[in-house]
Amino acid sequence: MRQTFDESTDPSFGPKHVPLIRKAMAEQGLDGLLVPHEDEHQNEYLPAANDRLGWATGFTGSAGAAVIFQDKAAVFVDGRYTLQVRDQVDQQTFEIRDLVEGGVPAYLETAARRGQAIGYDPRLHSPDALGHLKIAAAKAGAELRPVSPNPLDQAWGQARPPQPAAPVAPHPLQYAGEDSTSKRGRVGQGLAARGADAAVVTAPASIAWLFNVRGGDVIRSPLPLAQAILNADGSARLFLDPAKVTPELPAWLGNEVRLEATADLPQALAELKGKRVLVDPSQSSAWYFEALAGAGAEVVRGEDPCLLPKACKNPVEIEGTRRAHARDGAALTRFLHWLATEGQVSPPDEIAAVRKLEAFREETGALKDLSFDTIAGAASNGAIVHYRPTTRLNKRAETGSLLLVDSGAQYLDGTTDVTRTVAIGEPSREMAERFTLVLKGHLALARVRFPAGTTGSALDALARMALWAHGLDYDHGTGHGVGSYLGVHEGPQRISKAPSAVALRPGMIVSNEPGYYKEGGYGIRIENLQFVTAAQDVPGGERPMLGFETLTLAPIDRRLVVTSLLTEEERAQLDGYHARVREVVGPQVPADVKAWLDEVTAPL
Repeated sequence: MRQTFDESTDPSFGPKHVPLIRKAMAEQGLDGLLVPHEDEHQNEYLPAANDRLGWATGFTGSAGAAVIFQDKAAVFVDGRYTLQVRDQVDQQTFEIRDLVEGGVPAYLETAARRGQAIGYDPRLHSPDALGHLKIAAAKAGAELRPVSPNPLDQAWGQARPPQPAAPVAPHPLQYAGEDSTSKRGRVGQGLAARGADAAVVTAPASIAWLFNVRGGDVIRSPLPLAQAILNADGSARLFLDPAKVTPELPAWLGNEVRLEATADLPQALAELKGKRVLVDPSQSSAWYFEALAGAGAEVVRGEDPCLLPKACKNPVEIEGTRRAHARDGAALTRFLHWLATEGQVSPPDEIAAVRKLEAFREETGALKDLSFDTIAGAASNGAIVHYRPTTRLNKRAETGSLLLVDSGAQYLDGTTDVTRTVAIGEPSREMAERFTLVLKGHLALARVRFPAGTTGSALDALARMALWAHGLDYDHGTGHGVGSYLGVHEGPQRISKAPSAVALRPGMIVSNEPGYYKEGGYGIRIENLQFVTAAQDVPGGERPMLGFETLTLAPIDRRLVVTSLLTEEERAQLDGYHARVREVVGPQVPADVKAWLDEVTAPL
């Protein structure tokens, strides 16, 4: 469970493996090989056995790719990982390139040569992404060739860790709020309405939700690696490694779910001949599309049918996440008190801060895991969005600087994600003013009312308006969906500049996290989770309006608030939020922490 910080020194990963990969490529007649970060389940966080990109390059971030030719190689990362990739990857072996600006397709157009054969593993690429890669290779006169087995896996050989086999356990109704029979019936009706006979479900979070189970195959997320075929009548076939099947699982799943081994999946897909089968091209790899087409099934491309119902939390899940955030808020408040007392006298380094916060969460007795590796950025490191400390990059907080801490936890009743930015010593006027502009955007997004049918992209500007008025902005999305004891990043809802066709619906949990980042100076982000409330009448209005209820409960550093920049409405809103923090968190913390909390959440 504990977060580690020494990834750059992991002897089992890195460029020494490239010659082994090239040898295995040559044995298959390949001039190049595509190495995506994604595994067979398109996971964001990977079990060690599936971290092919990490084993090949040394890079262990949650997004990236590599292309290995016989005479050159490149690794691709986005802006979150510019420091980490240079810390972990041998630049004599790999050229470092941008994942977003052109990415792998642009590289193939220029780096591949006419007549070359470039291998790809169909299990690891979505069909849409693969289409772009094939076009790029063709422009260079090269050919993408499916491989089986994967030459990287051959090179890894006996040194490869075993596939995870954590027990798959029931997720009780006291947390799930709806039994699997009901869920499968609802989703099955949706399939029938689309004229589909069945759906192939491969996303671990969807399987965990649909069957009310949880696992431990993926770090930071309680997910089982599995696949399922859901029929329109609500019956299903669930494919699991037999080693994961606990004695209570068959009875929990019931008679309408046939439990089978993972090895049985190819035959099960072949049996779908003549059926209309829904598969999500963004969640399932090209292998499924090829297997179904080869079997004679009619493939229907469409969104994973579990995504939307999973995103709309039921009342039991909402009440559970309230409890989880109240518990987590107490742990976070104890941490903020430590920063405000001991941390001001002897400012901690980033790793010490991460460990202290995790210790407070462990003391709740309910922590199952972190929901992601904690981000702690002191001073200039805080300006690197999604920076994560390592032993080499670790920086001590300094008086007159800011410390940004973005963290979260997994509890049986909910998943949390929260960011607080704290002044160490006396902040500068510029720091406080820009923090207040971020706060104004955060408050605007928390109090907005909006009609049904509104998407997150329509609300995104509210979080940016105060910054825009001063010629400032930030380059990440404002909000992502969050699961219920599932992944901390969940779709299909989001709040960002990018267009979205998904309307916000009651029960959806989203983050509210505007920020500001001064390169080389400091970073600011304020993040709470909030959920969409049911439509209510507005006095004098003509249409019922949806809104948000804030879930996260922890004080916001008032030393960074320039009160004169807030409107009366904004002051009252912040005071009201802090009053709720005092009411819910105060009784859970020790007396000295409560006294401090009363002081720092007093009205402005």
